[in-house]
Amino acid sequence: MTIELLYFDGCPNHDAVVARLRELLTQAGIDVTIAMHRVETVEDAERERFLGSPTIRVGGHDVEPGAESRDDYGMKCRLYATDEGLRGTPPDAWILGALTGS
Repeated sequence: MTIELLYFDGCPNHDAVVARLRELLTQAGIDVTIAMHRVETVEDAERERFLGSPTIRVGGHDVEPGAESRDDYGMKCRLYATDEGLRGTPPDAWILGALTGS
């Protein structure tokens, strides 16, 4: 299993999502290294299909349901549309679902 975290320097949600992702991996009993990928340019963002910082991918797939159909790549802070409103990090349920395949 590969877990990637894509971000850019200065992202206000980067540190919080790293800590939360580590907690969720421990909770799920998954021992894997998180591959950290810093995105530095618009060209990098387009090549990486970067929807904003932070982006979490499990097995090459974004944890956000439906993200594969998006093409609004760029150097921006990412907002996740959740049942509770817009958030700067994905909900735990999305991450756990991606980790466990449910």
